[in-house]
Amino acid sequence: MTVFAAAMDRIFTHPSMATAALWISATTSEERPIRVIRRAPDRITEFGTGRFVSDTTIVDVRVYDLPDPRPGDLIVIGADSFTIQGEPIRDRERLIWSLDLRPS
Repeated sequence: MTVFAAAMDRIFTHPSMATAALWISATTSEERPIRVIRRAPDRITEFGTGRFVSDTTIVDVRVYDLPDPRPGDLIVIGADSFTIQGEPIRDRERLIWSLDLRPS
């Protein structure tokens, strides 16, 4: 295990950094508990001369916890349910997925 992987494990197990969630597959109905780091940056989209600001929800998940997320899969965080939209993106070290979510 690399030093970076060990640091990511510590971050994802820390209760102030990550939160418990549930992943549900859209195709097989398989369920798996995971830990996620939730981010909600504003996204600016330009259309013609207008600029639109929209809320987004992005979560980071360890590849170890969720090896093969797919668009359409469900992520449940507390009482909130989200659907993965778009293709999941892995970081440079191939340890973390970034998942773009929409409320479901």
